[in-house]
Amino acid sequence: MTISQQLHRFYLENNFPIDGGESAAFFELKFRLFTVKLPNPPFRKKVIHIHDIQHILYDCDTTWKGEAFIAGWEIGTNMWKHFPVGIMSLWAMGFSFLTHPKEVYKGYKKGVSVHSILDLNLRKEELLSLTIAELKAKLKKNKPTKMNTFQWVLFIFWIAMSEIIVLFPLLLILLVGLFYI
Repeated sequence: MTISQQLHRFYLENNFPIDGGESAAFFELKFRLFTVKLPNPPFRKKVIHIHDIQHILYDCDTTWKGEAFIAGWEIGTNMWKHFPVGIMSLWAMGFSFLTHPKEVYKGYKKGVSVHSILDLNLRKEELLSLTIAELKAKLKKNKPTKMNTFQWVLFIFWIAMSEIIVLFPLLLILLVGLFYI
């Protein structure tokens, strides 16, 4: 079964638009008590299929627990260097770490051992025509990186950066409040 066929099934099973929301003007972030509707910028539209393929690749659901693994994986694969997609990944990692830290760690650990899908530089049609097994073979590093001391330091650095990104609006409000006291 091709990735294209698996994506189609993934979208149906998760009640997503048939294109994964690529053509939508807005997308929704669902939280436990509320949903936030945000503009769907062009950079997100270009890569949403890649994010969804990652869910299929690692059999992760679309709950925050599944998103926690994917966010950790994306940062572990150095997806952060693909600005502005990397900022979204860092935000997701920071938020997810607050609720599912083990999943973020598992995703990061898996991510450092493989290449990022974005780094393969495949056209969308090429990527969608592959099978999961073919994609996994392409993502495999010749010499996988292990979670050594350096990787732990990097993980802690990325957790700190992601928490700053998540908490920035609150920090900004606090600073402005302190300034006017």
